[in-house]
Amino acid sequence: MSSISQLLKENNPHEDILAIAGSLGEKENMPTYIVGGYVRDTLLGKSCKDIDIMVEGDGVAFAKKLARELKVNVTVDYDKFGTAMIPYPDVEIEVATARIEKYRSDSRKPEVTSSTIEEDMSRRDFTINAIAASLLPSSFGELYDPFGGIKDLQKGLIITPLDPDETFSDDPLRMLRAVRFAAQLEYDVASTILESISRNINRLEIVSWERIRDEIIKSLTTNKPSIAFYLMKETGLLTHVFPEMDIMSGVETINGMGHKDVFIHTLQVVDNAAKLSDKMEIRFAALVHDIAKPPTKQFDTKKGWTFHGHDEIGRRMLKKVAKRMKLSNNLRDYLMLLTKLHLRPIALAKKEITDSAIRRVMAEAGEYVDDLMILCRADITTKNQKKVSKYMGNFEKVEHLMQDVKLRDEMKAFQSPVRG
Repeated sequence: MSSISQLLKENNPHEDILAIAGSLGEKENMPTYIVGGYVRDTLLGKSCKDIDIMVEGDGVAFAKKLARELKVNVTVDYDKFGTAMIPYPDVEIEVATARIEKYRSDSRKPEVTSSTIEEDMSRRDFTINAIAASLLPSSFGELYDPFGGIKDLQKGLIITPLDPDETFSDDPLRMLRAVRFAAQLEYDVASTILESISRNINRLEIVSWERIRDEIIKSLTTNKPSIAFYLMKETGLLTHVFPEMDIMSGVETINGMGHKDVFIHTLQVVDNAAKLSDKMEIRFAALVHDIAKPPTKQFDTKKGWTFHGHDEIGRRMLKKVAKRMKLSNNLRDYLMLLTKLHLRPIALAKKEITDSAIRRVMAEAGEYVDDLMILCRADITTKNQKKVSKYMGNFEKVEHLMQDVKLRDEMKAFQSPVRG
């Protein structure tokens, strides 16, 4: 494929923006391209949320002129990085100077220098993101693919344009982006990439926790988040970004009695949650709900393995995790609440349920009671279909009782006393 001209024009809500940018580039005598994720997703037949435009020249000055052409009065400029954002209805447009970004070993701030498109593409994270398409009217849609990104899209392969050690040195966050893209696209990661990640893990120390957190959240929003976290475990990334999860893996056996591998179970719960809900917060709760099982694990000669108090201890552990990851207070409180309560509906289902017990759970969960029930359903990972049917039936019973109690309480609240 040498051109995506038709793909950029047909049923593309951004066609006018691309055409205006290309005409401006021709007028200013500046080679202008659409790059990165926009080209990748167009080739994959997916919708594109953000428009990334690259010019060989002053990107910030170009962005200001483009904003005027689009009748937008505001641009958010990052002169130091040679980029500018143009807020536009339903889409965000980023205009960048063709550039190279590198992180020194001791700095969290990149050094940025302008470059040609060839150099810019070579410094992209992965070949599938190192594809550009011209926006100039005379060459609209013509592809520039110096590293075989289209072939890697067809093969379903995550690989870097240059030696991965060099690519990850330029920006260590790319190690987390590799496993995130593997989950997002359900692609394989080249063995050279995985080996390089294991060698370069310590470079993550210069990356801010805000950036690390955002990649973890992006991994959770994929269709199968477990792919990313298994790769984090395999490469050693997990020891740096989520040590509490790293120690979940493994099975211990005493007197012939073992327990579930908590790491595998947790990722099954996360994938189940992803099937049940698009809500990132529920998926995050699935990721951390058993975070305290390793420190609470004990062996009882009569009962076998126990994890007493892992719900409450997990709630407390999440304060430290949230602080490290720079989570918002709202997300922290949400995760702490669902971790604390994730065993309650199961306990209710095992005994005769009273209205007061139902009310207590509903009161504690508050507006998140439905999220709690989704988490509980996701927590069923047994392969025994009889047990699955039993557990699901119990949860349905609890949910019906919750609805019944809620309706009866609402009726009482609205009934006026009858006076004779």
